[in-house]
Parts: sequence; structure tokens; C-alpha cells
Amino acid sequence: MTEALDPVLLSVMANRLDGIVREMTNTLLRAARSAVISSARDFSCCIVTGDDALLAPAEGLPVHIFGCHIQTANMRRYHAGDLRRGDAYLDNDPYGGNTHPADHTFMVPVFVDGEHLFTSVAKCHMADIGNSIPSSYFVLARDVYHEGALVFPGVRIQRDYRNIEDIVRMCRARIRVPDQWYGDYLAGLGSARVAERRLEEFCGKYSVPTVKRFIREWFDYSERRMEDNIRRLPKARLVNKGRSDPLEGILPGGLELTVKLEIDPEAGMIDVDLSDNPPCVDVGLNTSLGAATSAVVGAIFNALEKDVPRNAGSFRRLRFTYAENSVVGAPVFPHSCSMGTTNVSERLVNITQSAFAQLGDGHGLAEGGTGLGAGMAVISGRDHRRGDAPFVNRMMLSTNGGPASPVADGWVNYAIPVIAGLMYRDSVEVDELKHPIRVNSLELVQDSAGAGRQRGAPAQRIELAPTGNPVTAVISCDGQHAPPRGVAGGRDGTPGATWLVEGTEARRLPNVVQVTLQPGQALRGRDSAGGGYGDPVTRDPARVLHDVLEGWESREKAEEVYGVVLTGLIEDESLAVDAAATAARRATLRAARA
Repeated sequence: MTEALDPVLLSVMANRLDGIVREMTNTLLRAARSAVISSARDFSCCIVTGDDALLAPAEGLPVHIFGCHIQTANMRRYHAGDLRRGDAYLDNDPYGGNTHPADHTFMVPVFVDGEHLFTSVAKCHMADIGNSIPSSYFVLARDVYHEGALVFPGVRIQRDYRNIEDIVRMCRARIRVPDQWYGDYLAGLGSARVAERRLEEFCGKYSVPTVKRFIREWFDYSERRMEDNIRRLPKARLVNKGRSDPLEGILPGGLELTVKLEIDPEAGMIDVDLSDNPPCVDVGLNTSLGAATSAVVGAIFNALEKDVPRNAGSFRRLRFTYAENSVVGAPVFPHSCSMGTTNVSERLVNITQSAFAQLGDGHGLAEGGTGLGAGMAVISGRDHRRGDAPFVNRMMLSTNGGPASPVADGWVNYAIPVIAGLMYRDSVEVDELKHPIRVNSLELVQDSAGAGRQRGAPAQRIELAPTGNPVTAVISCDGQHAPPRGVAGGRDGTPGATWLVEGTEARRLPNVVQVTLQPGQALRGRDSAGGGYGDPVTRDPARVLHDVLEGWESREKAEEVYGVVLTGLIEDESLAVDAAATAARRATLRAARA
């Protein structure tokens, strides 16, 4: 029997791989042209083994990363016997494992001594992909033909480190912002090539036999950690449901979504059943296998210890069941998966992580705010400051409120459940420099958060307007009808909303809308807020006082919902908790519920 690697060496090698992925990330962040990548950081990098097992995701977005091994497997299948050093491949095919067509995935097979040991992967959300509307999101797409995206199922884009110019020329001919796209293309390739060089150095330092031993032992260690976590959970069968927003005239009731979890601590396994979900729909809400699986896996990790390695070893402890021809994880061509990473996937995260709260206090999370609202719209038009040059970009200026957990309040900079704080918020000033818009206001919304022992994060509100020519905004929002739910006695967060503003008039818009802002008009949006965890009257009064001082909660809500009575004034810094009055108020609230 071969002696196991020294644990210190195992840890050093694992961190070295994470360091390579972080170098990939830094390369892509600094080299990309579009704001959606270079400012919002809507991309992910990872390393997959040569036999298609996720090895090192570092800080990649869960919805991007956990299905990458499906794409690398297809790359090898499509090009069996013809992969070689110097190749690079582009994949954005949702039927072949990718998340949705907007995510262009650059894959570089890494060869050491003639053996394909790794594939480096950089996945980037492109600002424009040739859709029939100026947006890489298209909720109302009837099918892939109506959607209009250019789709590349594991297509070779480089041989011997040189571009295959036919592919580049085809993209430049169809994409609205070809120079911007090409800059992002080079950044994605450069990121994957950085990993290729570093992985060759990694193997040179430790030797190929040692690297292979490391991979086996790292996966085994990760599996043991995952198994240990599951063994400490109660045996249970959890069923949880949720519903997406309605689509006016198309899906008036939205989509009812179901996640079933079978936790077997004795076997150290979790079985996930996603088969009880609607069939594919004739809009862009169908989720790919990669996106749906990633959403649920990410939510399961949210409910477990935070330092369990996220890789193929941990995934051995999860088993999935899917339906055929389903909106969840089983799209059938030509149904569109344009929104595969967001609307339904966001709901899947919430349904799964909140299901764990059924195990009792201390388990699971509340639901986080959902929806790509006005501050996350795709904007386009012609920039009067640059000779009416066309522009397209997806913004990341506002974010929904994060969910409360058993031990912490929700994050303010949460974004959406499939991102969970891992993307960056755009700089208002940078977005105003890049695009002909002005952000009139950006603020938190008082009293919007789901109350609880731990509070959900408040919603945010934004208003923006064009500074010259008309600007088109495509808003693909979920989360404006069913609010993010609290758990374990926590209150629900508030849903979002969008308005078209002209002068003193504000007209409510549908949750999914394409609107052209004329000079003098503005777009106003309120995102949704996170749900609370636990009974609000058990919240530490000092934390309620803090929230009132910050302006996140009002004195009225402090007393009416949290049962915290305050004396004094904010203005003269005399605001304080009246302990005796608070105890009496909380006793009254408890008695009223009894």
C-alpha cells in the first residue's frame, strides 16, 4: 500500500491550486473590456482534471462552477483523439452542460509529458451574444431561434496557440459590440492560458506521480469531510416548494418548483430529487443541467460547514434524480435556457437552503432576495459622447438583500442567491463614465428587511436616467411578487418593484420588461429584501438599536415587531434601549401570539 501524502503537503498543494485559480481570476478581471466582467466580475475560473472531475474552484460563482466537468467531458467527446497542447475550446451550449448561452466558457486542455492531466476553465458572462434583442438575457424567448444567441458546442477556437479566425470573424459579424466582445474573448483565453503555464510548473515542481496521488487523496479527504458533515445531520426527508414570478399572459401563476431531500446520516448521503417539477416552457426560464444542479449543490453547501472543500470528492456524497423534459435540469431543444442561471435557479437555491430549516433551530437559512431588477438591467443604445457608438452592458449597481442564517444577519451586498456576495458591485462613477447614464440615487430601503432573531438584509433602491440619446433597458426580474420567506419564526422580506418616472409621475412596470428611456425620463427600481431567521422578539436589543441608528429599521418597527422600546433621539446621540419597557413590550407580544 502506498504511503499517504503528508497532510501538510496535501494542504500546500491544494492551496497552490487555489492560488492558480485566483491568478486566473485576477488576469480576467484586469484584462476584460466589458463592465459586466471587469467591474461586476460576472465570471468564474476553475481547474478540472483530465478525466473531468472538478478539482479547484477557489472563489468561482457556485452556479458557474459546479457543472464545468460536464462541459470538459463533452469537449473530450467531441474531439476524441484530436486534443493536443496548444488547443483552446469555446462552449456555451446549455444542452451540453453549460449554464446558459450568455456564459462563454473557455477551456484549455493542459498536457504534461504528453498526457492530458487538467483542463483550465474560464467562464465569462458576455455583454452581448447575438441575441435578437440587445440583451444576453431574454425571458420571453419562445425558443432558441427567437432567442437568437450564437451557440458553440465545444468548438475549437485555437490550434497551436493561434486563433481559428473563422470563429472570431463569425462572432464579430453577429455581436453588437464586436471590439468589446473580442477584448473579453482574449481575456478569457489569457486567463485559461495562465493556468496552463502554472499547472505545468506545478507538475514540474512536485512530479506527475505525486500530483496524481495528490488528486486522489484530495478528493478522498474532501469526501470524508462531506460525509462527516452529513453524519451530524438528523435523518430526515425534506420537501420544500416555491414559486417563480408570473409572466403576464404567458405564465399567469408562475412556476411551482419542488425540491426533495433525503438525508441519510448513517450512509453519509443526501439524495436530491428534482423530478417533481413542470415540463419545459416556451419562454427562456428553462434551466440547464449544469445550472440547476449547481444551484442546488450551492444551497446544500450553504447549509453545511463553510470549510468543506467544493470539488468532485465532496460531490460523491450527493445523488440527483431528474425528470425528463423538465424546466429544472432537463431542457429539451429548442426550448430556451436564456435565464438558466437566474430566475428559476435563484428560487432553487432559496427552496433548498430554507428546506434545511425544517430540521430545527440552528439549521438552514432564510430565503435571500431574488431578481435582476433595474440596477441589474442590461442597457444599450448609442453613446452621444463617442460619436453615437453602440454600447451594450449588463449593470450590477444594486443588489437584493441577503438571507438571515442561524448565526448572522443577511449580507447587504448579496446580489442574488446564485451569486451570494461573490460578485462585485459596479462603481457608480465607472458606469457613468462607460455609459451615457446618470445615477440619481442609490440607497437602502428602511423597514424592508425580514425581521428575525437574525435579520435579513434590507432592500436597495436606485434611480437612473439617460444623459443624451435614449437608452434601452431590459429587465428580467423575478422577486417582485412572492417575497423572500423567513424561517423558524422569521418574517418575510419585501418584494421588489420597477417604475418608469417622468417628472412627478411614476408608473409601475411589469417584472419583465424592455423599456426605452427618453431624455427627461428615469428608471426607478427597488430590489427585494432578505427573509429573517428566528423569532424577532428574541433579537438582541442592542442590535435593534444599531439598525435604527443606521436607518435600516424605524423606531416604530423596532417597537411593533421586535418589541424594543427606545428612548432619546438619534439627532443628539441620546437614543438608547429602555430595558424595562422592552421586557414588558415583548411579554405583551408573546402573550398576543399565545
